[in-house]
Amino acid sequence: MRRTALLASAALLAGLLPWATAQAADDPPPVPVDRFEGEVPFASQPAEGIFTWGGDTDDPPALRLDARTDAPEGAKVLAGTYDISGYGGFTHDYAAAGPAHDWSAHRGIRFWWEGQDNGGKIAFEIKDGGANGEASELWTASFTDDFTGWKQIEIPFGDFTYRTDYQPVGGIDHVLGLTGMWGYAVTLPAGAKGRFAMDGVELYGRADQSLRAAVTTDEAVHPVKEGGTARIEITLATTGSAPVDQPVTVRYETGGGSADPGKDYTPVSGTLTFPAGTASGTTRAVEVPTRRDGAAEPAETIPLKLTVTGAKAPAENPQVVIDAHGLPYLDARLPVRKRVADLLGRMSVQEKAGQMSQAERGAVTAPGDIAGYALGSLLSGGGSTPTPNTPESWAKMIDAFQLRTRTTRYQIPLVYGVDAVHGHNNLSGATVMPHNIGIGATRDPRLAGRTGAVTAAEVRATGIPWDFAPCLCVSRDERWGRSYEAFGEDPALVESMETVVQGLQGRADGSDLDRGDKVLATAKHYLGDGGTGYGSSTTGTYTTDQGVTEVTREQLRDLHLAPFRTAVERGVGTVMPSYSSLDIAGDGKGAVKMHARGDMINGVLKDRLGFDGFVVSDWNAIDQLPGDYAARVRTAVGAGVDMMMVPYSYKEFTATLTDEVKAGRISEDRLDDAVSRILTQKFRLGLFEHPYADTSGAAAIGSAAHREVARRAAAESQVLLKNEGAVLPLRKSEKVYVAGSNADDVGNQSGGWTLTWQGSSGNVTRGTTILQGMREAGGDVTYSKDASAPTGGYDAGVVVVGETPYAEGVGDVGNGHDLQLSPADKAAVDKVCAAMKCAVLVVSGRPQLIGDRLDGIDALVASWLPGTEGGGVADVLYGKRPFTGQLPVTWPRSETQLPINVGDASYDPQFPYGWGLTTLTHTPKGGAAALRALTTAATAAERAGADRTGRELVNRARLLVQGKVGTGITEAVAKPFADADHLLLTGRYGKAVEKLAEAYRAA
Repeated sequence: MRRTALLASAALLAGLLPWATAQAADDPPPVPVDRFEGEVPFASQPAEGIFTWGGDTDDPPALRLDARTDAPEGAKVLAGTYDISGYGGFTHDYAAAGPAHDWSAHRGIRFWWEGQDNGGKIAFEIKDGGANGEASELWTASFTDDFTGWKQIEIPFGDFTYRTDYQPVGGIDHVLGLTGMWGYAVTLPAGAKGRFAMDGVELYGRADQSLRAAVTTDEAVHPVKEGGTARIEITLATTGSAPVDQPVTVRYETGGGSADPGKDYTPVSGTLTFPAGTASGTTRAVEVPTRRDGAAEPAETIPLKLTVTGAKAPAENPQVVIDAHGLPYLDARLPVRKRVADLLGRMSVQEKAGQMSQAERGAVTAPGDIAGYALGSLLSGGGSTPTPNTPESWAKMIDAFQLRTRTTRYQIPLVYGVDAVHGHNNLSGATVMPHNIGIGATRDPRLAGRTGAVTAAEVRATGIPWDFAPCLCVSRDERWGRSYEAFGEDPALVESMETVVQGLQGRADGSDLDRGDKVLATAKHYLGDGGTGYGSSTTGTYTTDQGVTEVTREQLRDLHLAPFRTAVERGVGTVMPSYSSLDIAGDGKGAVKMHARGDMINGVLKDRLGFDGFVVSDWNAIDQLPGDYAARVRTAVGAGVDMMMVPYSYKEFTATLTDEVKAGRISEDRLDDAVSRILTQKFRLGLFEHPYADTSGAAAIGSAAHREVARRAAAESQVLLKNEGAVLPLRKSEKVYVAGSNADDVGNQSGGWTLTWQGSSGNVTRGTTILQGMREAGGDVTYSKDASAPTGGYDAGVVVVGETPYAEGVGDVGNGHDLQLSPADKAAVDKVCAAMKCAVLVVSGRPQLIGDRLDGIDALVASWLPGTEGGGVADVLYGKRPFTGQLPVTWPRSETQLPINVGDASYDPQFPYGWGLTTLTHTPKGGAAALRALTTAATAAERAGADRTGRELVNRARLLVQGKVGTGITEAVAKPFADADHLLLTGRYGKAVEKLAEAYRAA
């Protein structure tokens, strides 16, 4: 965004103002927007008013109307102070109930600003189209406070650009129409305390045709096969769709690219004329013929220079590209390794450095940078979405990015990545699965694979071939804000759920990756991020996330490395290192960031485990390494990181990497190794043959079939911890009183990483809440969120409580979070459970401390974060499906016990790992004799390799033991019970039943 000119005249205002702007003689009088004399209140939508906003509660500025003798206009100015750490500013919205304003007759908007000469950049946005000021497109410009005293800032409407990094709602038309304006917003500088004063916002000048008429091209890039003819469509567009009142001419001429005129193409030139009276939307075409020469060649470019008179010219001249042809790497019949070797041998150091770079799509404000820096990848961070947020918009956006790669010599496609960690969770209307902790609770590897397959199909159908999932961390402390991203606390459980890798990728040899329903998977976060110690983080206010994992080599191997070994065996295509540090006892290195641990990435992952995919860094992780930027690049690349996620610093990274290689501080062999790994996956994905989105599967996004998989996953994830008096399942004939903060909130039940990074409460996406599911199941339900409605006359109560969404270290306990229910939820539990028999459902990413209320609760369910299909929860509440889930993590009695995990020497939880009652019609009966028989049978099954039979026998013994234990869970019961579940998952069925028998005897 370029800074607008700051215009001034020699006149002084009242002898006080050093600067003012002259009005052209034929301009209409300015039209006031804000005089700040009190005519506009401090208020917010739907009323008209001025209001503040910010990223945190302490970020909004403080506003006031100050009486000033030096006010440029009137007697008062808008003044304020600010101290912004993230983002913040203020807005003037017009009343939502009134009509939008028409600014199209004016040249631009201007205002007085009291400069502090602090060098701060101030963004000024205007709001165009839509239903109201908070549902409109944002168009932005900016100026710099590098002056002192009052100055009038003029911004022509032609200087505003559409915001690509954020829009509050779905896009309207991406055209600054100016006929339906809803106000403006000011974003103040962050990082330092400041003050400001502003006055006299007004529309100025007369709109000239060059500001309301524009010439556009259908595409910025026009690829064509050698010998073909490119057709470039040139369109006249006007604000408000009015015909032009003056002629518009477009002079065009080819030349200046890498293609040779006369040899590779026939040069063209001429003039197109749109006469006065031409309607908006009128299109003319220019054709550029190319020629065949029979030689194998890289791609060649033919720029078409456009000179426009009478209208605004396109932001960039279009380019015709003669596609690369005849080169071995383009031959799909060749083995991938030969294609990689051929292409790698042709590339420059700069092109290789570009392939190792991944940028955030919102940071690429100059689309030409994709080719200019030869970028290998783009990503969408959490909440970084196109507008509108639809499958069609995703595909169109990614295709537009891919189109830019066509102008590079070898037309290497981008590989676009996204965090689809529980379904295509960035896409509105997609199927949102339970988070991994719920999938772990299902103990159903086949179902885990099906959830991965649904996710892959929905992701690939929007043009995205790469998913930053699954998370294979082994979560050892539920105070960690990412604990719900783990399948559980036992590496054996995590390994059993890695069927999700095949669901995402297909066959382990990568031969399915080019299918329209498969994506490249990412095993993350390597290595040990689930073991970081509480209080060890040095990132902001985080307590656990990105901290230090202290382990012995044996613990590292058995706890944290084991799932990655399995992922490599399953053919996972990429691995992402952890932000955290690893401190291995006895190695003398101390705590070292994983992105710097060459012994773990090169030595263990690539050499010992034989990982042949590529390693991608986490978001800006390179910035957490010591040394200057060049040193960080050397460290990460040297450690084995092949692609660097540098969302906003891709220019610096590519330049630095190139310089380091040319200086010999990073070897060309290492560069070639990294790039060959990246290219291998691009070839396997079929991107060279089909770089654009295959949307044939888009109709299935959010479909009934996909939601049925999510519904079953939600049902199987429900863990019945207590069920005194057989409260559950409910009968449809019962009158049920439903309360609690999470009963009717699809945002809360979906959790973090849903539409945005942190997620949010409320109706954030299409889905069914638990309450809606109960009603759809045919239940006789009355709902009172806070339990304020009378509680008399009901057969049972269901209180749905728990957490609100969070992600990563933001959700760490001690960083504004704890493991306690909110006061409102506690009050709802107390009131309902005192009045009737009750079931309490805990919707959360981790166990909640509920022991002080457990005696008053008849039934307790760990619902985890079930996703958008609350009907799955209703299925088990009403008995359509039985409760079968088991705890994937230990449920503690108190926070002082944390961390507490299966296998601990001292183990006395509220509920042990693996606990889960059932509502199956037929449950096992018997006593010690039955357990002895089950031990014999399970041992025989183990020896025979009859895994299915062995698992069924252990599960029968588990249910039998739970039936005797009831609520009498002691340490003597809990420890062998939890150990039994670990033994089951490692295939030691006889020993598992022996442990269950030990728990039975202790009960």
